[in-house]
Amino acid sequence: MHSTWRNSHRWIGRLDKYLVKHVSDLPGGNHDDFFRRLSASGNHGKLWIAAAAVMAAFPGKTRRAALHGLLAQAVASAVTNGVFKTLLPRTRPLPEHLPVFRFVHPQPTSSSMPSGHSASAVAFAVGVGLVRPALGAALAPAALGVAYSRVHTGAHWPSDVFFGSALGAGAALVTRRWWPVRPPFPQPARTWTPAPELPGGEGLSIVVNTLGGSFREETAAALKEVFPKAHINTVQPEDELLAQIAATADWPGTRALGVWGGDGTVGAAAAAAVERSIPLLVLPGGTLNHFARDAGTGSLKEAVAAASRGEAALADIGIVAVERGLAGQPEVAELIMLNTSSIGLYPDLVRRREQLQPTLGKPLAGVVAMIRTFAAGTPVTLTVDGVLHKVWIAYVGRGRYYPRDHAPLLRPVLDDGVLDVRLITADESFARLRLLWSVLTGTVAGSRITHLREATEVRIDAGGAPMALAVDGEALAGVRSVKYSVVPRALAYYTPHS
Repeated sequence: MHSTWRNSHRWIGRLDKYLVKHVSDLPGGNHDDFFRRLSASGNHGKLWIAAAAVMAAFPGKTRRAALHGLLAQAVASAVTNGVFKTLLPRTRPLPEHLPVFRFVHPQPTSSSMPSGHSASAVAFAVGVGLVRPALGAALAPAALGVAYSRVHTGAHWPSDVFFGSALGAGAALVTRRWWPVRPPFPQPARTWTPAPELPGGEGLSIVVNTLGGSFREETAAALKEVFPKAHINTVQPEDELLAQIAATADWPGTRALGVWGGDGTVGAAAAAAVERSIPLLVLPGGTLNHFARDAGTGSLKEAVAAASRGEAALADIGIVAVERGLAGQPEVAELIMLNTSSIGLYPDLVRRREQLQPTLGKPLAGVVAMIRTFAAGTPVTLTVDGVLHKVWIAYVGRGRYYPRDHAPLLRPVLDDGVLDVRLITADESFARLRLLWSVLTGTVAGSRITHLREATEVRIDAGGAPMALAVDGEALAGVRSVKYSVVPRALAYYTPHS
C-alpha cells in the first residue's frame, strides 16, 4: 500500500510539472497582471466578502444566498488551512518553474497542498448557487479564475487547486445540510360560504380602535369614503373597547361587523361576530394585523371588493381557557384566539424581528432576532400536556404556520382544524449553545431542542410561579394554567375570491 501511495504521489508530481510547464510557455501580456490582481483579491476572502455585501443589498433569496456562501467559505477555509495544510505538507513551486515576471511575491510560506484560495472561491460560488442557481453560475467564472490564478502566479501546483476546489464544493454541500432549503409554502385554500353583499357598506358596522398603531385622523374619513353607507364607530382611548364592539355589532340593521385595529382588537371583534352569527370584515389597520394578511384583505381595496361582492370563507377559532388567581380559588376566563399565543421569550423575538425585517429581510431578521433574544434570556419551567420542560418558547398557533421552524410567518389555510404547537426547550445540556448553533446553521426545526407537533387540545401549567401569557399580542400576567382547543369553521370572514 505504501508503494502504491508513493507511485501515485510521483505520478501527480509529474503531471503537476507537465501542466505548470505548459502554463509557463504561455506568452506574457496584460493577462499576467490581471491574474496577479485576481489572485490577490482572494486573499482573506476579500473578493467574496465584497460580493456578499453587494448581494446583501437585495432582500429575499439573494441575501440568503450570500449568507450561505459566506458560511460555506468559512467552513472551507477552516478545514483547508486548519487541517489539511498540516496533514499534507508540500513545497510550493519554485521560481525556476515559471517566468519571474509572473511569480507571486512574496511567496506564501504555508503548505502548498491544498489551495485555500481555491477552496474559498468554489465554496462561495457553490454555496450561493445552491440557493440561487443563476447567481452561482454568474460567480463560477470568477471562482474558476481565482483558482487558475494560483497556478498562473506560481502560488500552487495544479493538484493543490483541484483538491482545494473539491474541499470547497464539499463544504458548500455539507453546510447545505445545516441550512436546508425551505420547502415552498402551500397555496392558500378557502372553504367558501355565502355572505351578505355590502355595496357601499350598506348593512356594515365598523368599529375603529384609535389606539391602533397606524391610526390617523383621516382614517375614519377614508373608511367613510369607501363605505359611505356603513355605520362607523370610532372608539376613543377612554372608551371601554369590548362594550363599544358589542354596541357596534348590535347597531340596528347590521348584517356584518367590520373592524379596524390590531390583532387584539380583531380577536375581540371576532368573538362578537361569532356570538351573533354574522360575518367579519377585517380591515388592514393596527400595529400588526396578521389575520388581515392571512385572510387576503391586507389592503383596503381587497377588503372593499370582497365585502361588495359578498365573498366570504370559514375559519376555525381557538378557545383559550385561562386560569388565574390563588390556588384553590381559581378565576377562569375564556378568550378567542385567531392567530397565536405564546409563553416565554417569543414576544421579545417577534418584536426584534419586526424591527429588523425592513432592513434585513424576513429570514435574516429571524436569525439575528433569535440570537439577540436567547443570548440574554432565561428559560421557564412548564408542564405541557403532563410533561415537565424547561422552555425558552412555548408557541401555539391557531392553524398550521410556515415555515416549520422558530420563526413562523404565514398561514395559508385558516380552517385546517389544528393547533400548531412549537416548543424550544432547555432540557438538554449546553442548551444555550445548542440553540445558538441551530439558529446559525438553520437547523432549529430538526434540533433536539425543538418539539413540533399538531394537536386539537393543549394544556400548559406553570407550576408554582405564575407565567406571562400573550394571546394575539395581548399580554396576560399571573396565569397559572391555560388550555387551548379548536372550534372548527366557527367564523365567517370576508376574503376576495382572487
